[in-house]
Amino acid sequence: MHAKTLLKTALFLILGSLGGWIMSHFPLPLPYMLGAMATSALAVAFLPRSFMAGYAVPEYVRMPFIACIGLLIGAQVHLELLTDWRPIAALLCVVTVFAPLAHFINYRMMRRYGGYDVPTAFFSAAPGGLIEAMSLGERAGAQIGLLTVQQFLRIILVVTLIPFAISLWVGHPVGSAAGMASLSQGEISPLWKIIAIGVLGYALGRALRIPAGQMTGPLILAGLLTATGWAELTLPAWLVILAQIVIGATLGLRFNGLSAAVLRRGVTLAIVSSIIMLALGAALALLIISLADVSGSAAWLSLAPGGVTEMALVALSLAADPALVTIAHVYRIALTVFIMSAGYARITRPPSPQA
Repeated sequence: MHAKTLLKTALFLILGSLGGWIMSHFPLPLPYMLGAMATSALAVAFLPRSFMAGYAVPEYVRMPFIACIGLLIGAQVHLELLTDWRPIAALLCVVTVFAPLAHFINYRMMRRYGGYDVPTAFFSAAPGGLIEAMSLGERAGAQIGLLTVQQFLRIILVVTLIPFAISLWVGHPVGSAAGMASLSQGEISPLWKIIAIGVLGYALGRALRIPAGQMTGPLILAGLLTATGWAELTLPAWLVILAQIVIGATLGLRFNGLSAAVLRRGVTLAIVSSIIMLALGAALALLIISLADVSGSAAWLSLAPGGVTEMALVALSLAADPALVTIAHVYRIALTVFIMSAGYARITRPPSPQA
């Protein structure tokens, strides 16, 4: 079974690489990630169910590349980020407003227009914390198929829509193959150095038990080393591209096991929900800009309800303060998990008897 899993994983990565390579020849945002995602999703749709039964990308294949994204972000950290508290404070304050408001709007929409029961609607509405939402939702009796669709589509739609929306706004593709390759300009660090900092950072993330620790741990360590001048870190372009392919293929494979009926029911709600959250984020981004010296793209990306890793890639491609954006997303997930844990107990509490 282990050998079969590795062979299937190799097949999907080859398909993802092909899709990314084809997309890289067009002026599209994040071509390697979106190309890998598209080809993997198509493969899931057309391959026999027996071939896909019980398959999932092994975590030990995916995690090293997520750590690479953390290293890449950490290498962009500048000393000003560590000394100027105003942008961070402004972002965290506005995220504190965004997360519960987005959750409430989504919940009411899924109850009224989706006809979801309370646990399914509540945990499907969460603007972050995919794994935690699925775990807590299953424990609360949510319909796990619908919950899975809503959470996966939230990330996939936001990851797809954000780069295209910003590309239309600025008038040229963001995160293109050339743009991402520019992150690797300069003297490339030795592979042993990249691996050593990545492993130590991963251990740090596990020890701190922070959200997305597999990425934020390497980010923190690489950021400290870079900002203090102790070490410079530049990843090779091929590693940056490979990380995009692995992450994109993983997103596409999340359609595995989802029936057409469940997809049809969830996709409209997911589209409407994503557009509402992105519009809410755009409006609140104006507040962030008025409070601190933060670019519009960084402010909006900080409020986009996508995955931490995927939003970090978009921020990297835009050079839009990726470390600052990642801090906001880590906080968003931590806050959303707290809301899910405390909020569900509150809305399901029996009404107190009238005096």
